[in-house]
Amino acid sequence: MTTRTTKRPAGEPTWMDLATPDLEVAKKFYGEIFGWSFVDTGPDFAHYHFAQSQGRNAAGIGPIWPPDSGQPSAWTIYIASDDAAADAERVKALGGQVLVEPMAIADSGVMAVCADPTGPVFGLWQAINHIGSGVENEHGAMTWSEVNTRDSAAARDFYSTLSNATPHKMEEVDYYYIVQRGDDMLYGILQMDHHWEGIPPHWMGYFAVDNTDATIERAIAAGGKLQVPAFDMQYGRMAVLSDPAGANFSIVQPPAA
Repeated sequence: MTTRTTKRPAGEPTWMDLATPDLEVAKKFYGEIFGWSFVDTGPDFAHYHFAQSQGRNAAGIGPIWPPDSGQPSAWTIYIASDDAAADAERVKALGGQVLVEPMAIADSGVMAVCADPTGPVFGLWQAINHIGSGVENEHGAMTWSEVNTRDSAAARDFYSTLSNATPHKMEEVDYYYIVQRGDDMLYGILQMDHHWEGIPPHWMGYFAVDNTDATIERAIAAGGKLQVPAFDMQYGRMAVLSDPAGANFSIVQPPAA
């Protein structure tokens, strides 16, 4: 098991949560494909649920609020912050937008929701008692995140400054940057081309799985859809799925050691 008990350094993806129109449908779907159990935080927090893997927080699931907002169902990726208020101001100074100003979530932490200058929406999370994901790089846990954008140069400059990190262009893929701090790979930036016609810029989160093809079968049987069929890369066997409400996410089976 890969358990984490300390908060992540500022600039690293630390949490993912889902806004969905139907909590029960979402819980059933993700429980079947990832084996998650769920903890309801109660009415004071709009019944936000912690999705857990063997007792460790893996992700969050909450209702779209307000229900009539017209917001689509989607996963949001949160970047760790030591000072969400200061980082929100940095987002503005770097040409981004702050969609939800920094707000305290009881004694869990401080969150903000932002958009980079090229459009993708992401969160900031300043941890207090909730460190973010407590499990990583195993079945049903966060393992990678990337920004899909139509202006990778602008996104590269924005995120490398925000995360105090260095972008490296992948030699074998000329449309992809990896944002790094030393040898630590934080997340990717992908240049969208004509193959992405009609798809808005967005952040994409990846969950690790034990078997990509078996997970696809379970997802389809549970009411999900296969958006990008399984394919192999040096980093593993990947696919893109959507849940019954249309929220997209990626899965990856790491290559054998």
